[in-house]
Amino acid sequence: MKKLALITGGIMLLFSSAIFAEPHADAALKHAKEAVEHGKMGHSAVLVEHAETALEHAKQAKEAAKGDDAKHHLHEAVESLQQGIEHGKLEHAEMATHAVEDAVKHIEAGNK
Repeated sequence: MKKLALITGGIMLLFSSAIFAEPHADAALKHAKEAVEHGKMGHSAVLVEHAETALEHAKQAKEAAKGDDAKHHLHEAVESLQQGIEHGKLEHAEMATHAVEDAVKHIEAGNK
């Protein structure tokens, strides 16, 4: 009976890591898209707020990702979000928006 509980627990742990990766990627994608929308309107400060939230979720999704392709895309998304935040803080809305758009593409590719 204890072995069965241990095996079941182990299987559940393996599946839970895959389940928890997706919500972080979904949250990162949601906030990155919000950042893009505000960037297109020239709202650099709001872009930065959403991009910073997206960055935190993207980092967590990257840690939980399975497979080299997903990890690669999420790594690239993190880098793009960091660039977007830097440009947004300098009030370069167009450059920040472009960087976050790249992050959106990578998050979508890494979350397949």
